[in-house]
Amino acid sequence: MQQLTREAAFDLPIKFLQFGEGNFLRAFVDWQIDLLNERAGLNAGVVIVRPIARADMPLLDTQGGVYTTLIRGLNEAGEAVKEYRKIACIQREVDVTSMYQDYLALAHIPTLRYIVSNTTEAGIAINDTDAYDDAPAATFPAKLTRLLHERFTHFHGAVDKGLVLLPCELLDHNGDLLKAAVKHFATRWELGAEFDSWLDTACTFCSTLVDRIVTGYPRDEMGEIEAETGYRDHFLVTAEYFYLFVIEGPKWLADELKLGQAGLNIQLVDDITPYKQRKVGVLNGGHTAMVPVALLADLETVGESVDDADVGQFLLSALDQEIIPALPLPREELDTFAADVLRRFRNPYIRHRLESIALNSWSKFAARVMPQLQTCIAQGHTPSRLILALAATMVLYRGKVIRLADDAANLEWFAAGWQKVDSGEWSLATLAREWLAYQPLWGCDLNALSGLTDGLTQALTAITEHGMRQTLKAMA
Repeated sequence: MQQLTREAAFDLPIKFLQFGEGNFLRAFVDWQIDLLNERAGLNAGVVIVRPIARADMPLLDTQGGVYTTLIRGLNEAGEAVKEYRKIACIQREVDVTSMYQDYLALAHIPTLRYIVSNTTEAGIAINDTDAYDDAPAATFPAKLTRLLHERFTHFHGAVDKGLVLLPCELLDHNGDLLKAAVKHFATRWELGAEFDSWLDTACTFCSTLVDRIVTGYPRDEMGEIEAETGYRDHFLVTAEYFYLFVIEGPKWLADELKLGQAGLNIQLVDDITPYKQRKVGVLNGGHTAMVPVALLADLETVGESVDDADVGQFLLSALDQEIIPALPLPREELDTFAADVLRRFRNPYIRHRLESIALNSWSKFAARVMPQLQTCIAQGHTPSRLILALAATMVLYRGKVIRLADDAANLEWFAAGWQKVDSGEWSLATLAREWLAYQPLWGCDLNALSGLTDGLTQALTAITEHGMRQTLKAMA
């Protein structure tokens, strides 16, 4: 079968430098750049920088930079769709470890304007050991600082050669964090006040929020896919239909990126915080609240849970009555986002196992669900479904349903706590009270929240005495 390759190589001006060659950036950022080129005439080429050498993964150059995205899921009408697209904006891939001089030469490209990155949450890190002359430095911010200083020096500090930085790492205020990390190395390396001023005046560090499930290379489906496309693509990547890119940045970015002409779900905002709260509360919080309930109802995947009469209604009611009212955006906007989330959960092309989502449940619950639970109580409303999700997670940590994976201290606490319940030393009320008082996780004693201790005790009792199915039916 014919191998996918580029018809015309290196034919777009380089405007984007991308740290990270992984599936997410290729099915999210590069996919959007390709559409901006087609729909709005952005005319932007991308060079990928591979920040960490991987001998087992060839460079995208072996296919001339071109690859295929397969986007599939439920559209706005609830219809199953799938769309193939050849992505042609990638012009080159540079391995910073083996091609370090080529990497520094990228700073000399006059058309370069944007840097995007996805180096994992641990990627925006600093140390006191990376040196200016390392070839390359170990951390991503040190590599980036060296590149930015190379550009500053090559263009003699020209303000119009500054760059816009769009980090996509899943960290709050990722733009601020990246700028602080760059400034750390600039100070440590004594790069001077002029470079420091150039970073402030010529460069723009934007915080971002990214949202798309990217499922990667569909190894088990490649025979069928190759029959449909008529070619072989070793870099093909699959992703869900939904996507959202929120950028906290100056308004002139909209014109520069031609956003108004492309019809993409890219939102340029003054404050990213409420959008982060919306995603964490509705999408992540919905997941986290539903998963323990669904597992205790003997379900296995997200899709079947949403379609289940009992669990699906639990999720709808939790979103409608407890999660959305506790969030700081207009109700209509939140309802629209929740409808998108439910379509994503029902995606027939993704078999998302509940057990995999249940990993590290307690840190997720504290970050994603507890803020809405607390807000509901502060508003004078008892969030019975979120309290049930809290109780269900506690029952899940009895260790009889799935293999548990969490912080060792949390696992040890529940092993000891349930043992005391089983021996009769503790009642369920004591278990509830002691867990709500566990400050290493919550940072405070949650027993102070009106009605929470009694509500949690009642939910624990209902689950352990009647089972999850009967508890859900009684709540409906």
